[in-house]
Parts: sequence; C-alpha cells; structure tokens
Amino acid sequence: MQFTKEILLRSRLVLLAVVLVMTLIIGKIINLQFITGDQWRHAAKVSQLTYKPISASRGNIYADDGSLLATSLPFYTVILDPTVASKELFNKSIDELSQKLASFFGDHPDIHYKTRIIHARNQKRKFLVLNKRTINQKQKEKMQQWPIFKQGKYKGGVIFQKEYKRYNPFAVLAKRTIGLYRETNGSGLEYAFNKELKGIDGQALYQKVVGGNWKQVQEAPIINPVHGYDLETTIDINLQDITESSLLEVLEKTSAQHGCAIVMEVASGAIKAIANLSRTPSGRYIEAYNYAVGNQGCVEPGSIFKLVSMLALLEETRWPLTKPIDTGNGSITFFGRSIRDVKKGGYGLLTLQEVFENSSNVGITMAIQETFGANPQKFIDYIEQLGMHHPLGIELVGEGKPYIVTPKSKMWNKVSLPSLSMGYSLQVTPLQLLTICNAIANGGKMVKPMLVRHLKSANGIIKSFPTTVLKEKICSHETLGKLKLMLEGSIERGTARKLNDGFYKIAGKTGTAEKLVDGSYSDHHLTSFIGYFPAERPRYSCIIVVDDPQGKQYHFGSEVSAPIFKNIVDRVAGKDLEARNVPHATPGQPMQPQTPPLDQVEPGQLIPDVLHKTLRDALFLLESIGLEVTIKGNMHGTVCQQSLKPQTAIPTENPKIMIQLR
Repeated sequence: MQFTKEILLRSRLVLLAVVLVMTLIIGKIINLQFITGDQWRHAAKVSQLTYKPISASRGNIYADDGSLLATSLPFYTVILDPTVASKELFNKSIDELSQKLASFFGDHPDIHYKTRIIHARNQKRKFLVLNKRTINQKQKEKMQQWPIFKQGKYKGGVIFQKEYKRYNPFAVLAKRTIGLYRETNGSGLEYAFNKELKGIDGQALYQKVVGGNWKQVQEAPIINPVHGYDLETTIDINLQDITESSLLEVLEKTSAQHGCAIVMEVASGAIKAIANLSRTPSGRYIEAYNYAVGNQGCVEPGSIFKLVSMLALLEETRWPLTKPIDTGNGSITFFGRSIRDVKKGGYGLLTLQEVFENSSNVGITMAIQETFGANPQKFIDYIEQLGMHHPLGIELVGEGKPYIVTPKSKMWNKVSLPSLSMGYSLQVTPLQLLTICNAIANGGKMVKPMLVRHLKSANGIIKSFPTTVLKEKICSHETLGKLKLMLEGSIERGTARKLNDGFYKIAGKTGTAEKLVDGSYSDHHLTSFIGYFPAERPRYSCIIVVDDPQGKQYHFGSEVSAPIFKNIVDRVAGKDLEARNVPHATPGQPMQPQTPPLDQVEPGQLIPDVLHKTLRDALFLLESIGLEVTIKGNMHGTVCQQSLKPQTAIPTENPKIMIQLR
C-alpha cells in the first residue's frame, strides 16, 4: 500500500513538472508572438541587411603622349530576378532567352538555362546568377536587346552587376614598370601610387537572399564612389618598344639570364624607357623583376664604375689626360692579389686618357692606389658626395639599397681600394650609375630620375612632379671636360670603337664584371654599357646591363651590351631626328645642313649615289657636301629614289635634294 502511494506521489510530481514546463513554453510563445514579436522580426530582417562597398573606378596610367598604359574596364555578372516578368512575357520569351544564353556562354544546352530559370521562378527566388563568367560592355549592350532583358531591371528583372578589371592596352610593354596592385608584394606604379589611383569606394545597402547571395536594396540611398586620379608618366611608348625589342634580340642571341635597359632624358631626368627581361625555364623572356631599380639589380658593376673612379682621381689630382702610366705587361699585384688587363702582354705605357679608353684594370688601380692609398676614406668621400651610398628615392617601391665597403667596414682589407676602383666591393643599381653619367651629359648638374609628370582628375592637373636637382655640380668644369673627352674617346678609339660609325657622335663606356658564385669570382659575367648621345648636344642617356650571356664570344660589354645601345640609338635617330647632333627635320621638310655652305665646298665634288642606303648613311653623305635634304617615306627603310642624279654636279642655285625611303 505504501509502495502504491509513493508511485502516485511521484507521478503527480512529474505531471506537475510537465505542466509547469508546458506553461512556460506557452508563455514564451505568447510573448514572442504577441508582445516582442515585432522586435524579433525586425532584428531578423536587419540581420539579413548589410552595407557593402561600391568599388571606385581605378585611375588610368598614361604614357607621355597620352597613350593608355593601364585602365580599368567595366565587366558585368548577369543576374536575373525571374519573378519580375509578367506571366505572359515570361511564357512567351523564356525559350528564346534560354537559346540565346546557351549560344552565348556555350557551356550548357538551352534546356539547362530554361529549367533553372523556371525552377527559380516557381520557388520565388529573386536572385539567380545565370553564369559566373563576366561580360564586357559591348556584350552587355548586346544582351540588353534580348527577350525579357530588354524590359530592363523593373519589368524584366535583369541585373548587370558591375565590377572593374585592370587592362593594359600595350600588353607586356613596360609591364613591370606599370606593375600591379596587391595588398602585399605589389609592384610598379600601380603599387607605389595605389592611394591616388584607387579612389574612394561608395556604399550601398544589400539584402541576403535565397542561395546566400546578396541583392542591392534599390530603395535605399547609396553613397557614390569617388573615382581615382590618373597618372601621366614620362614613358615614351615608341622608345619603350625600341628599347624592349633591342634588349630582347640580344638576350635571345646570347641566352643570358636577364637584362635591363634604361633610356633617360638628359635635361629633365625623365625616364623615357625602362625594360627588364628575365629568362624562364622554357627559354622565353618576360618582365618578372625590375633589375634596373630593385634590390636584385643591385650588383657589382665592374668597369663602367671606372667613370666614377676617374672623376674622383681628376678632382683630387687635376692630372692632365696625357699623364703617362706604365701598365707594363698587363699584370700587377696588390698585397697578394693579382690584377690583370684583358690584352695579353699588356698595353705598356698609356696616357691617362688611354687607360680609360682601353679600360685598363692595371692603369686605374695604379692611379687610384697612388692617389688615395694613404687615405682611402677620401676616395669613399668622393663616391658618397655623388649620393651613391643611399637610394635615389624614386617613385617605385622596393628600390635597391646600395652597399659600399669602406675603411669602417669589417669587410675592408688592403685590396679593397684597388677593387673599388674597378667596380668591385660595392653594389649599386643600374639607375644610380646612369644618374651619374647623365649628370656628366647634363653639364655637371645631377637630376633625380623621374617616372611621373602629373597627377590628374577630370577637372585638370592635381599635382605636378617637376625635375628635382640633386646636385648643381658634381665636379669642376675642368674635370667635366676631361670626363667627356674620355667617354668620347672610348667610342672613337677604345673598347667601344665598334659603335663609331661617323654619322653621329656618341659617348660611352663598356663594362665587364666577373660574378661571385659560392663566394669566389667565376667565369660568369655581367656585361654593361653606359653612355649618352649626341655627344656634343646630349639629349638621351642610356645604360644596358646583361647578366650571364652564354658563349665565349659574349663575355664582354663591347660584344653584348654596347650593340643594344647602338641599336637603340640608330632606331631613335630615325624616329627622333632631334636626338641627333643636327637640326630638327621632319619627313617632307628640308633639313638645314651643318656642313659648310656651298661656296666653301671643295670644287669638283659630285652628288653621291645613296640608293639602297639607310637614312643615317644617306644624310651623312648628302649633308657633307652642303645639300639640303628633304625626306619622304619610311624613316626606317632604305633609299629607293633620289631627286638629283648620282655623279652629277651640285646645283649652284638650288642645292636641295629629295630622298624617298621604303
């Protein structure tokens, strides 16, 4: 009996507990439904809403003539709200629309698109991505004429969701300099000027719909984006093309690891062309790294650094260019290290001018050791006065940091000074060396290299980037004159004499450096050339560096890098006659000769035959006898016609001739 009473008590307690729980649940339901229901319904709705950015259009990047180097083009994702179209319109047009979608995208049959759209309409889905592939503006305009789509957003339900993609009209041309933007590890101007180019994103309210997609709430106000500024660069697209193709031709010929080339306007420091090409495992060359400016391009330059050594030497000693230096049999030992000249048996007695022209290692190390051996820091001081111990601070991110062994360094030893004089024991970028050479061409004024001229908006120029003078005078007038004679002599009689064709005067210096491999100097070489033209009225300066060309005949700058310079100069001379040391001329217009007037020309001279000759050769021959030349046709072609018959007398009253090129 007692046992039965306990069971009944427990049952009643359980029942009471159940009743209490049920009462609590019913109370909660009543509370949610009638008291706080509106509040929670609003919260649920709000959780499905969020503000999302509307991307601003990225600014354009232009060449110096207004050619587009990089721009942002709109692309669209095609989205459909299948519930918008009326029943009559939908049933009438769904077959044709499905066929057009299948034909355009080419990935599924029309029945696939029809089934998806009908299913979404029946499910009352308001956001259906028809295809993940984006379309361009022209394709969008074409689609807007399709059935249902031509009724627009509010009657047809079509939505073209916009996004911008970067496009380079000239493809790979100047690709590394233009660069690309990423949050980290970006490159080029795109990365350096990202803040100015990217603009300010706007905002719009979006609602989460079936399928996890987000649809813009059309009724909500939006904050419009502010589009980015445009960059006007100093790049000359024609010079860039010439420079890249000239570099590529030699790289392919020599199977070099990589190479770079820079062409700079002497007076302003404006970089007109900058090319960087690296060899891929397949043997192709691509713009993968900026060796002209970046850390990986910061290397021991070799003999082209002798230009800096000579500057320091001449400033310190005021030696005449005729000063004799006995280089003996071409070998000398400094503190146990042997230094040799390339020529077997040596050059013997050389003048200081000839030491530079022949790039004598023995001659330059003897001269530097004699002058600065007791105080090597003084030689370092001359280098640092040129600013070579720190980056130039140009517009690109990731500029290489130079390194110079000094008497204060742990790496300094007794052979460091001779090593430095030959372009070893230091690392600098090609652009830094070009800046020094450019200063010599510019009458001693050192200007900062520049890549950007203007920052622009639709309303005009926002900011200009003028030429920055880094140093008004890098050396004395006397030293400057001697350096120019040395650079010209290197072309006329020295290591770069193959470049001397007598048509226009150029100045420059070849370079060859042995590369460090596993801590010791190897048979791998870095070849280079640095110079400017025309020598008497410099307009452009240029540096070429080619890393590890293959083949014994390609170990020297005179065989590898100098021909690239020559090819650039030749082709520039045809495109830009101002760059030559003659007055400006344009096709169809007469050129004023620089040679003596007709009454000073030797009697008996006859008109030369210039048929099948290049423009530069023809001009040289014709102008040398006092003729005014009018040019017609392709500036890069050869002469196919001349108006005055060869081997006839020069006309006395009208000494003019027209040449036609093809």
